[in-house]
Amino acid sequence: MIESKLSDESLLSVHTLQQLRRRAQDRQAELPALPPVLVKEMTPGDVSLLFHELRVHQTELELQNEELRRVQVELEQARERYFDLYDLAPVGYCTLADKDQILEANLTMSSLLGVPRSALVKRAMTHFIPYAQHNLYQYCTQTLRATGQPQCCELQMTRSDGSTLWVSLAANIGYTMSDSTVLRVMLKDITERKQLDEKLHEKNLELVRSQQLADKANRAKSDFLTSMSHELRSPLNAILGFAQLMDAGTPPPTPAQKSSIDQIIHGGWHLLTLVNEILDLASIEAGQLALTMATESLAEVIADCQTMIAPNVDASGMAMHFPQFAQVCWVRADRRRLRQVLINLLSNAIKYNRPQGSVDVRWQLQSPTRVRVSVHDTGLGLSPEQVVQLFQPFNRLGQETGAHEGTGIGLTVSKRLVEMMGGSIGASSQPGVGSIFWFELQLAESQQIGIKLASSA
Repeated sequence: MIESKLSDESLLSVHTLQQLRRRAQDRQAELPALPPVLVKEMTPGDVSLLFHELRVHQTELELQNEELRRVQVELEQARERYFDLYDLAPVGYCTLADKDQILEANLTMSSLLGVPRSALVKRAMTHFIPYAQHNLYQYCTQTLRATGQPQCCELQMTRSDGSTLWVSLAANIGYTMSDSTVLRVMLKDITERKQLDEKLHEKNLELVRSQQLADKANRAKSDFLTSMSHELRSPLNAILGFAQLMDAGTPPPTPAQKSSIDQIIHGGWHLLTLVNEILDLASIEAGQLALTMATESLAEVIADCQTMIAPNVDASGMAMHFPQFAQVCWVRADRRRLRQVLINLLSNAIKYNRPQGSVDVRWQLQSPTRVRVSVHDTGLGLSPEQVVQLFQPFNRLGQETGAHEGTGIGLTVSKRLVEMMGGSIGASSQPGVGSIFWFELQLAESQQIGIKLASSA
């Protein structure tokens, strides 16, 4: 391409030189001729010198012509680069005069607005901006002229067909060859991004509304459960009280009566447990359950649970092993709620164990700041799918029709309580082998200091 241009330039140069020669001859004819006397008086040496000077001037002219041709080729190449960089740029460019009249614009801007480039020139920039956006545009340009600092804004523009598009406008100060001030403006189409932002905003609003509805429904559910649980607890306590009086009455009940009374007491305690768990869950979800956090002895809490669970262990005939503490272990917890969590795990380990199975309670330091308590059983175990569903409210993992009573709430409440105490809870299981349920708690600060001192000794 450049070679063809060079050949074209060479032809042009030859034509130009011919024109220059004719013009020079015409100019020479207009000048007065040299006096004949001067010509006759010139010596051969003078003629030779004159011829030499003419040759030098001719060579200088040829060199100047070559330089001009080279510069002309470079200018043409620069013009092509300018065309590529300016006209074919992926963003719109335009230059504005003092009154925001468009002096020039590139092809991309013409394409963005759907207006021929020639129709853009000498038009006011505000002609392509909706009236509602004029203040924003004028603030941007006026600030630029006042401060000289580059300005950016996002606004709408109007296409020739009346449709609108969003653009990111960036403007800077520029100067012409005559040193007059102009504005250099870049326009980038951001319509798609704005549409996505609008959709995202709408989705966020929908999410907020859905969350508000869910919170409202959850509060209504919690209020209902709390109300119903309180309404159930009063008559239930009365039923249990009368059943216990009948059981301990004189004369003692007959075997048939004893069996019926035992069923009443058993069912009553089961229902009372359910009511208490529902109340706990409702209080937790409503943010109304308050904990009494203190420094507690883990050994004492486990010993309390061992005493409380002993009747269940004796009735099941299982072997249950509790840990021995060679050192004192202090944790930050609510003593009553910590017992509730551990009793729930122990009860489940007994309930879902195999006949003549065993339960093993262990503890170990997980780090200088945390301790883990784990309950190991020898039950049928859980599948990976069931482990994932643990701690979900009212999910009994397919045991709804089984022989074991349950609510599906105990583990959920335990998880919430442990987390409220700043700990964590989890489980692992192997089908046919058994399960391990564990929770971790924060060690008391004095305990942490003791561990650090022991480790540094």
